[in-house]
Amino acid sequence: MSEQQSQRPTIAGETAVGFVSPAMYFPVSLLKLAVMSTCTFGFYELYWFYKNWCIVRDREEPHIMPFWRAFFAPIFCYSLLKRVQVTAEAQRIQRSIAAGPLAAGWFVFTILARLPDPYWLATFLAVALLLPVQAAVNEINLVASPKHDPNSRFTSWNIVGVVVGGLFLALVLVGTFLPPK
Repeated sequence: MSEQQSQRPTIAGETAVGFVSPAMYFPVSLLKLAVMSTCTFGFYELYWFYKNWCIVRDREEPHIMPFWRAFFAPIFCYSLLKRVQVTAEAQRIQRSIAAGPLAAGWFVFTILARLPDPYWLATFLAVALLLPVQAAVNEINLVASPKHDPNSRFTSWNIVGVVVGGLFLALVLVGTFLPPK
């Protein structure tokens, strides 16, 4: 029997042996989210939005297009964060998030990338506004699917991204703060 078959629920609401209910939102550790976001210059945040929208699509809204919702993350950020907030409240999760201020703050910090040197570096703080959301997501996932994979390990590709992106980030920082000749 394949792994996918052993994880399917059976009829009448019973669950098959070995069934692991899926996480309600994209699971990732806070450290991994922060490191990957910083070392990829925010591209991991777009991946984070994409993965969350894929899970939402699969769970409840088959008509949405996760790629475009991630691509236009500034427009759809509040919508996702509000879903997380409502889910957390429905599950009586102690950790509360304020979807509006977090989404607005993420948007503002994201557009700070257009500022001149060195002020554009403030855009790296955008991920800090997703950390409380991810903390709530991790609690939601723990309640909804206690045996889900928490995605806290750095894969080989993650390490490549951290090394290459970290080196590039170091060069950018040195170039930004070196005095002009």
